[in-house]
Amino acid sequence: MNRKTRVHGRSSCRVALAGAALACLAATPAAWAQTYEVEVTPTLNDLPIKIETVPMSGVLVVKLTNNGTTKVRCDLRYDASPQPIGRAYVYLEPGKTEENSFRAKRKWFNVAVEVLCKPSDKK
Repeated sequence: MNRKTRVHGRSSCRVALAGAALACLAATPAAWAQTYEVEVTPTLNDLPIKIETVPMSGVLVVKLTNNGTTKVRCDLRYDASPQPIGRAYVYLEPGKTEENSFRAKRKWFNVAVEVLCKPSDKK
């Protein structure tokens, strides 16, 4: 009977250690979570473009919606010092929403996004 108790004690210890290890792993991403401020500077040229930002840990998603009737090109410039400046562009069909994301290569504290939109000549 004593033997059964010891075996049970060992397996309980293993379960407790495994549970503690899983709890540490689950808590780790929260420790890595990063908060930062986002500043958007739009130049929309009187185009009905809606800009939304979705900040997440390590990545910033910018959603652009074209509420107009013409195709639009939006150029994005991301400044998240100390990492290099990022550039991207998005074509928006009338009535459509597109997303662009900017990933952190280093820790950032704020991100400045310049959005320049103009009618597109591209068909």
